[in-house]
Amino acid sequence: MVLVRQHPARPSVRFSLVSSEPLPPALLGAVRTVFLREFGEFTEQQPRIRGLDARTFFAKSRYLAIPEGLSGEEAARAWIESFNEKSEQLRTLAGDAGATCALTTGKLAENGPKLIVTDVDSTFIASEVIELLAAAAGTEEEVREITERAMRGELDFADSLRERVATLEGIDEEVFARVADAIDYTPGALALVDAVHAHDGTFCLVSGGFHEVCDTLAERSRVDALLANRLEVLDGRLTGRVAGGIVNREAKAHAVKRWAKLRGYDLREVVVAGDGANDLAMMHIAGLSVAFCAKPIVAAQADVRLDLPRLDAIAALVGWDAET
Repeated sequence: MVLVRQHPARPSVRFSLVSSEPLPPALLGAVRTVFLREFGEFTEQQPRIRGLDARTFFAKSRYLAIPEGLSGEEAARAWIESFNEKSEQLRTLAGDAGATCALTTGKLAENGPKLIVTDVDSTFIASEVIELLAAAAGTEEEVREITERAMRGELDFADSLRERVATLEGIDEEVFARVADAIDYTPGALALVDAVHAHDGTFCLVSGGFHEVCDTLAERSRVDALLANRLEVLDGRLTGRVAGGIVNREAKAHAVKRWAKLRGYDLREVVVAGDGANDLAMMHIAGLSVAFCAKPIVAAQADVRLDLPRLDAIAALVGWDAET
């Protein structure tokens, strides 16, 4: 076995906890014990998130033992898998305590994300835009039922969107401004945007909703970029059709890749969050994926299951303050 000191392939590690209740001393003690045993030393910080208790534990590895015949990258992957197994007890303890935890490695652990991308409906905002539009057409209940089935992955998203949009035929385009004014941001959403910008990062939105409403929300919240669908309007009224291509799960993932490439970010430095099945593709390519108050199919595949309805909790999970 060859021992390589300070080999960059062995990544830094950050383990973060956040809860709406005080974090139990036994849980914090267990994390300290694991980090001391594995690394010998670590730093512990308490991110400032109003109304939440958070801790983040960070260790920078000093060396990586590389068995003969393995590359540094292969050895690093094996080490991460090993540490994941060792930290499983911590995840179990966190879950039992009602806390959310996240494990990050490498540059994401050291510096936090360069890019955060979230879904809009029921993630960045507390409602579903199409349901608010449907209320004006008197089809809210019908649309809500279709939306639920699509988010659970029971319906093809594109087909379900066309079906829902068809119920909007004939309503006046003035509805866009009324709906935009009536929407509430998810608690902590604006604080998360501010935290990203405070760390010279980029915050973007991807939505199966509509530019006609989301553009206003993005401008008000200083979001850096937005991808959404467009509704067809003729003579001031909705036709019940989508204009152009539909933003499905593949389109969301493509947007994340494009924004990262444009800014020179590694996808391992990207964090994404969403709640529905159409968010899964972008979750699979990101350095950290967060299922935010999500459907079971999403929670089962994300890196982090965040059931706490506070978007600023994501800042705590990457070691940042979010006090605004």
